[in-house]
Amino acid sequence: MARANSSSGKVTARASSRSGRGNRPGLLAWLVLSGVIVLADQLTKLLILERFRFGERLAVLPGYFDLTLVFNTGAAFSFLADAGGWQRWFFLGIGLAASAFILYLLARHGSQRLFGLALALILGGAIGNLIDRLARGKVVDFLLAHWQERWFFPAFNVADAAITVGAVLLVLDELLRVGKSR
Repeated sequence: MARANSSSGKVTARASSRSGRGNRPGLLAWLVLSGVIVLADQLTKLLILERFRFGERLAVLPGYFDLTLVFNTGAAFSFLADAGGWQRWFFLGIGLAASAFILYLLARHGSQRLFGLALALILGGAIGNLIDRLARGKVVDFLLAHWQERWFFPAFNVADAAITVGAVLLVLDELLRVGKSR
């Protein structure tokens, strides 16, 4: 922003309160997006829990995509699902620590659009699954992609999808950053 100096008539640059960022999103915008992800995740899980019995499937795209109700006491791809119960607290701790670190990164680098978007998606997904672990001791999964009845991708949920998209965007952000530095 420029303003005229009244005594000399010269135009001088004045730093804006936003440090020249222009119209870039900040921490609040990313937290709102994360909140939307958490809300969408929890609402879809509640709908599935109300309408499905464990293991019940409904074909949405026959041969390719179903809705189902399954639970995961482990992490991605049911890692440590049969560990005896301690993994609930372990994954809660990891999720809380990761969420705190993401909040720190968003506060410091939230003006970077792609980076902020990626982190906001991951944060929303992490919190959505943390809520499940706290409230139920397991994560509700209900989206089932498969090829006919021969190959199945592990069931997942909105939170998992947000985390995955966020992770892909983080890689893309880094590739673009490296490309600019050359």
